[in-house]
Amino acid sequence: MEDIPMEEGETNKDIEVAPALIAVHPAQESVAVAVGSELRVFDIHGGSAVSLVDDSCGPSHKDSIRAIRYGAKGKLFVSAGDDKLVKIWSTESWRCICTVSSEKRVSAVALSNDGLYVCFADKFGVVWVVDLDDFDGNQALVSKKAAPMLSHYCSIITSLEFSPDGRFVVSADRDFKIRVTVFPKKPLDGLHEIQSFCLGHTEFVSCLAFVYTSEYPQGFLVSGSGDSTVRLWDISSGSLLDTCKVESKAGLLESNGRGEECNSPVTNLCTIPDGTLIAVAIQSLQGIVLLSCDLSARTLSIAKVVSIKGEAFIPTSLSTSSSGLLWMVAGVSNLRGCDHPSLARVRVISGFRESSACSPEHEQTVLGDNEIPGGDKLLEKLQGSLSVDEKVFLAAAEAVKTAMSNLLVKKQYSAEKRDLRKRTRNDRKIKQ
Repeated sequence: MEDIPMEEGETNKDIEVAPALIAVHPAQESVAVAVGSELRVFDIHGGSAVSLVDDSCGPSHKDSIRAIRYGAKGKLFVSAGDDKLVKIWSTESWRCICTVSSEKRVSAVALSNDGLYVCFADKFGVVWVVDLDDFDGNQALVSKKAAPMLSHYCSIITSLEFSPDGRFVVSADRDFKIRVTVFPKKPLDGLHEIQSFCLGHTEFVSCLAFVYTSEYPQGFLVSGSGDSTVRLWDISSGSLLDTCKVESKAGLLESNGRGEECNSPVTNLCTIPDGTLIAVAIQSLQGIVLLSCDLSARTLSIAKVVSIKGEAFIPTSLSTSSSGLLWMVAGVSNLRGCDHPSLARVRVISGFRESSACSPEHEQTVLGDNEIPGGDKLLEKLQGSLSVDEKVFLAAAEAVKTAMSNLLVKKQYSAEKRDLRKRTRNDRKIKQ
């Protein structure tokens, strides 16, 4: 499926572009940023950059990293991407304790709440599982192979999440579907019991997260999509509880020149711990939209838009920790015509721990560089440099938009083109 002839206007460089990603340790002990094949980690607790230890030859990753994730307890970290490698790291030593080879490029990862399993999804629509039962935090694991767990049948899987209680694993794909699957005691034997499907999005589903409190420990699912909506779901039944159209509030309604409105895709979202706020990144918004979720009423509403003023900052990834800070990164890899092809800019928003944080009148604050935990040392490590030209980041935002369109927006083909694609598919070729 990977050697599909490109359509007119596509180039290899368009396809290779990957957005910068950010992940924060649950207790904010460290922060990781991935840009292209580079994985950059800063130890906030120790106040220094982290040197990754990987016994494999050459760089840890040889192609764009597409997914990074800390485990729920913060002891494990996973990175994976286009080089078809899934790397599992100990956050105590930052040594790669296990490298798993994937048959296809990896698009999403998740760790079970108990830290015993790593799941990853590929661009062919298969979710795989790796057993970490031998992990003791220090030694490298014995050689591990992934077992197939479930499949979305040839649709790119865009996001994976475990439910707060660990009972379900939720997977989303390019074909507008969200699947909720019961996570069994023996996942290496496969996940055969489908709990529900959450159907309602009219474009690709880009991201998933759970919002929950002590009163609602099972939580509710929120999803973002290319249809410019964030939706609230009851995963036990697959019921759509509420839909929030976010682009109109953010002032992002555009025309395609024919008098028709174009959607601005939701690119990422995350829930603020210990609360019911959801931070949402939209493809063309210089800032974020904050949504408030009323769990008792099962509704979503827009609380406010937090703008990043003074520079062209369009977040490509969001992450939070128990500290109450929202970490954001804007950036891209393989940017053509740029002296620094792998760009990243990290910003942080505070003001989520107060009881009035849901109130539109309450001010969230975009921290200055000198106010961010770790300061200049952190920024220099995670960004690669302390400053980058603003015009370059505008170009980066456009490059990410093009890459996402090429990857996730389903194209319309003529009958002749469809026949050509079928005949040239890798899985249809006769093996010699």
